[in-house]
This record gives sequence, C-alpha cells and structure tokens, in this order.
Amino acid sequence: KMSSGAADLRQRKKQNCTESDKMAPEERNKENSKLGRSPKYMLIQRFAKLFFGCLAAVTSGMMYAVYLSTYHERKFWFSSRQELEREITFQGDSAIYYSFYKELLKAPSFERGVYELTHNNRTVSLRTINAVQQMTLYPELIASVLYQASGSEEVIEPVYFYIGIVFGLQGIYVTALFVTSWVMSGTWLAGMLTVAWFIINRTDTTRIDYSIPSRENWALPYFACQVAALTGYLKKNLNSSAEKFCYLLVNASTYTFMMMWEYSHYLLFVQAVSLFLLDSFALAQTEKVHEVYRIYLFSLIGGYLLQFENSALLVSPLLSLVVALMLSKSLQMNMKKSAFVSRLLKIMYIYLVLTVAVTLNFLLKMFIPHKENEHLLKFIEVKLGLNTTKNFTMNWLLCQESLQAPSQDFFLRLTQSSLLPFYILVLIICLFSVTQVIFRRICGEPLKETVKLEDGRIGERPEIVYHVIHTILLGCLAMCLEGMKYLWTPYVCMLAAFGVCSPELWMTLFKWLRLKAVHPILLALILSMAVPTIIGFSLWKEFFPRIMTELTELQEFYDPDTVELMTWIKRQAPVAAVFAGSPQLMGVIKLCTGWMVSSLPSYNDDDLLKRNENIYQIYSKRSAEDIYKILTSYKANFLVIEDSICNEVGPVRGCRVKDLLDIANGHVVCEEGDNYAYSKYGRFCHEIKMNYSPYVNYFTRVYWNRSYFVYKINTVISFQS
Repeated sequence: KMSSGAADLRQRKKQNCTESDKMAPEERNKENSKLGRSPKYMLIQRFAKLFFGCLAAVTSGMMYAVYLSTYHERKFWFSSRQELEREITFQGDSAIYYSFYKELLKAPSFERGVYELTHNNRTVSLRTINAVQQMTLYPELIASVLYQASGSEEVIEPVYFYIGIVFGLQGIYVTALFVTSWVMSGTWLAGMLTVAWFIINRTDTTRIDYSIPSRENWALPYFACQVAALTGYLKKNLNSSAEKFCYLLVNASTYTFMMMWEYSHYLLFVQAVSLFLLDSFALAQTEKVHEVYRIYLFSLIGGYLLQFENSALLVSPLLSLVVALMLSKSLQMNMKKSAFVSRLLKIMYIYLVLTVAVTLNFLLKMFIPHKENEHLLKFIEVKLGLNTTKNFTMNWLLCQESLQAPSQDFFLRLTQSSLLPFYILVLIICLFSVTQVIFRRICGEPLKETVKLEDGRIGERPEIVYHVIHTILLGCLAMCLEGMKYLWTPYVCMLAAFGVCSPELWMTLFKWLRLKAVHPILLALILSMAVPTIIGFSLWKEFFPRIMTELTELQEFYDPDTVELMTWIKRQAPVAAVFAGSPQLMGVIKLCTGWMVSSLPSYNDDDLLKRNENIYQIYSKRSAEDIYKILTSYKANFLVIEDSICNEVGPVRGCRVKDLLDIANGHVVCEEGDNYAYSKYGRFCHEIKMNYSPYVNYFTRVYWNRSYFVYKINTVISFQS
C-alpha cells in the first residue's frame, strides 16, 4: 500500500508538472499583454536585435579587413611598386607559398598546375617533392581557382587578389569572435568590445603584419567559426533548427581548418581535451559532445585521404584521444547501471581514457610508418630540460623568439589596454562558479534545465565552462611559448568582453557578496551596460588616435640591395643554375626569379632541415674544401653570402647563426666561464672575401653589393697561384 501511495503521489506530481508546463506559455502571454507586449511585439523585438547584431558583426569584420588593407598599403607603398619590389615584401616561407600560387596561375590549365606541384622537380635541387602535401598548399589551390573562375584576370592583379582573400578571412575571424561573445553574453555590445580589444592588441592577436600567406592566417578564421558554432551547439534549450545549423557549421569549419594547416590537429586536440573535461564532470549533454568527437573522426579520415594519405593524422594525439573516448564511453554504457558501478566508473573514467589514448598512440606509431615531426618531439624534450643537445637545428629553434617564454612587454601591453585585468576578473568568477557546480554534481545534485538570471549560476552553462577550460589550456601553452599567444589572446579578448557585458556574471558575484542594500538583479543589469561603455570610451580616447596615426603615417619599406640581387640573377644567371644560401633568402630567390634552389625555409621535413644545416656551414669555421664538397653534393652553381648573417651582432650571444654552428661543430672552448670560438680555419664567409688561395680556387666572385656577395662554384678547380 505504501508503494502504491508513493506511485500515486509521483503520478500526481508529474501531472502537475506537465500542467504547469502547458500553462507556462499562456501565463507568459498574459503577463506580456499586461505589460503591453504582445507575442508579435516580442517577435519584432527579437528580429530587430538579431538584425542589428548581425549588421554590427559583419560591419566590424569588413572594417577590420579594410583597415588591414589600408595599413598594408601605407607600410609597403604597394600600389606604387613594381612587381619585383612587391614580391620582396614576402619573406621566408611566405615567399615560397606565394611562388607556388604564381606557378599555378602560369600553368596552361589548373589540372596541369596541380600535377606539376605534386611532382615538383624545379624547386629543390636533386629532389622531386609533392609540394601540395609538403607545404600544405590547399589555400593556394583555392585562391588560384577563385581567381581564374571569377574572371578576375582583367580586373585585379594576382597579388592583390591573393592578399585580399587573406584580409577578407581576417575579417571573418573578427566577425566569428564577435558572434561568439554575443552568443555567450546575449548582447552584441560584447562583440563590439571584443573587436576593439582584438584590434588594439593586434601585435599579440595576429601575425598578419609579418607574414600574410602563413598557414595560420588562412586557417585560424575557420577555427574561430568552428568555435562560434560549437558555442551555440553546446547551449541548453536550443531549438532544433539552430542546433542543426550549428552542427553543420562545426562539421564544415572543422574539416576546412584541418585542410588549411598542418598543425591544426594539435589545436583540435586541445579543444578535444576541453570537451573531455566538460563531459567528465557531466556539465554538458553527452550526446552533443560525442557528436563533436565523431566530427573530429570524420575530419581526420577525410584529411588523411585528401592529404595524400598523410600518416601524421593517423598517429596524431587527437585520433588516439577520440577513439579512446568512444571506446571508454561504449564500455561505460554497456555495463549494468548499479549505483556503485556508476560512481566507480565516474572516478575511473579519466584514468581509463588517458591509459587507452596513450597505449593506442604508442601502438599506432609502432605499426604505421611516419615522420610525424620528430624534431618537434626532440625540441619539447630539450625545452622541458629533459635533454641537452649541440644539434644546430634544435638550438636554432630554441633561439627563435616565438618558441621562447613570453616577455614582460607582452603582459604590459595587455594590461595597458585593460584586457588582462578584466580577463583575470572574469576567469576567477567563472572558475569559482564552475568549481561550485562540480562540487554539487559530485554530491549528486542535478543541473538546472534553465538557468535564470536571479540564480547567479554562470558555471552551469556548458558553453561558458568550455571556454573557461579552453582559455586556461591555451594560456598554459602561451606561458611556455610566445608564439602560442596568437592562439590564446583572441579568446582572452572574447572571454573578457563576454564577462563584463554579462548580467549573469555580475549576478553570480553579487550572490556571493549577498548584497541587500541594492537590488542585485538591477545592479547586474546596470553594470553589464555601464562597465563596457566606460571601457569602450576609455579605449576610444587612448587608442583611436594611435590607430588613425598608423593609417595616415607613410612608412617606407625599400630594400635596394635585394632588388639589385634579384635583377642580376634574372639577367645574368643561367636558367638551369642552382643557388645556395640561407633558407630565408632562397625562398625570396625562388619567388622573384623562379630559379632552382638548394634549400627551402620549411621545418616539417627532416631532409630539408638537414640541407639547411649543411648549407648554413658557409657561416662556420670550416675549410674551403669542406664547403665546396657540401655545395657540390647538392649540385649548387652559385653561392650567396649575406653580410647580415656573417657580421651578425645579435642581442643574445649564443643565438647567432655562427655561434650555433661553432657549438654544433665543436669549435667552442670554455675558459673560466667564458666561451671562445676556436678552429684552425677562419670563418668561411669572412675568408672568402679576401680573394686568396685556396678560396679563389674553388669559388669566383661574380657579383656583390653592400648586403650580398655572389660566388660561382667552379667546376674545374685550379690550384695555380
């Protein structure tokens, strides 16, 4: 009887709940009618908010793209330059990317151009490379197709079309960040503040100023779109059409992002870890999280097939983690649902996933032949202090500014723009709220279906928790490597802007403070409008004049020595000649002249890395005979020595190219704590300029200016004095 009475009571409760749910819309309509708000009025209000928000987002993106284009024109005087002078502005790996774009446009057909790139034997001497796979040239393939299919040949020059696409993608990047903060906060005021902080901190949010064609400038806008769609997808109580749209956008942007950047799967791995932690604490719908895992899986498989069976994707940590998550979840679902087993599995879930992922990754690397950036693994070992090395390539990478810890200037810049203080405030509030929610979940308290403003529980919103975890993980990476700040800082802008514009965040804070003098909801609404407005006006007053000065100030970028060198090569060097020199200069020579080179500024291929190290020996203390043997082994005909490297006076002693070569070659002697370079031979780049034997027997100077010395490598060696 007791059990039947309890069942009746439960039945009545369910009926009451369903009745109250059915009555809720009617009561809301009555309340709206009392306030003079009909359903039609509410619909118009929502549409107006959506329309003006979208208009503001698109306008922000377009204005940023125009700003970049104007700044680039002012910096390089691009429109008044000759083609050769324009191409010189592309340095290092950027020059190589653009050179392949030029080759595609020169090909008689697109199919022929793709074939020549995939069977390329006119770039690096003695090697036939698949340039599309080696250099991830999918952006160039897309750009060339668009240029030819749109009939732009008669309207715009190829270089303007190319950089225009990149600037347009940066506009999409900013728009995606705008939308993300808008979706999280509910107000497009947060989007405006995100864009303002992004542009003001442009030095730390993007590398577009230094390297326009770099892979990350093509890829990160798609990742930002994926994050924006994922944010919407994770939201509770999302209508089916919006959820389907977000799901499709996550699908498309994830796959595109993976195709655009060879390191994309590492960033997606960080995102997958964030989702894994979100799901482990039961703070999001498991079905949605596992749908994202499936998207990762299909993107990896599609990327593997279209990237010429790229084995790096098969041995990537992302694939191992996703498979481990799916196996662990299926094991958990197939077991009996007793309370003890359920709690035990919750405790063991993280350990199980990590164990399976590590084991699977180890097995994949054992059985699948790959060259999955082994130098990166060695670099991490040395960076963490687990190993030491004299290897030139490793030490050269360690000396790169982007691979060192961030400087104090970085944090100072973020503080001066008020970004860092507000980010820390928002992060602390969100972290404490998330910690409270996790503690409640451990105690068995369920999550609320709808979190109201007066609840003050911002940590119960899954999209917020995801972004908190994601920015913390990216922040940890940025604290180790300065180059990672370009991934972290944009989302710092977004999270900080969302926080100061969100009434829920202020309400969460006031709940803890237990305010009684002022109504907390009213104060939260006021602060969510007042604080971003004050920040916006202060940023406008301090930074807007600086931005306008950047756009009005005419800068001059002119490199006459490089122009003269490229002109001489095009006029005097044989068509079949092979040039040797620093990889950065070889990229520019390949772009500006089309001549074959002995090395490329590419750091994801072991053979090219070895070539770079060998050819850099021209700046070491080795004999003329040794250098001659190295250069002729790569069939080089001309050697270009750069005075800036030979006479380099670096800010950090020990990080100059010649210092690193001396260490690698064992030409360093330590006496009383000081290091001295010692060898029985003088430094080659100095000695060859003296024009005495045996250097003149192996090399003949054919051209020089203030910055460059060009030597012909003799095929017949004469030792006559």
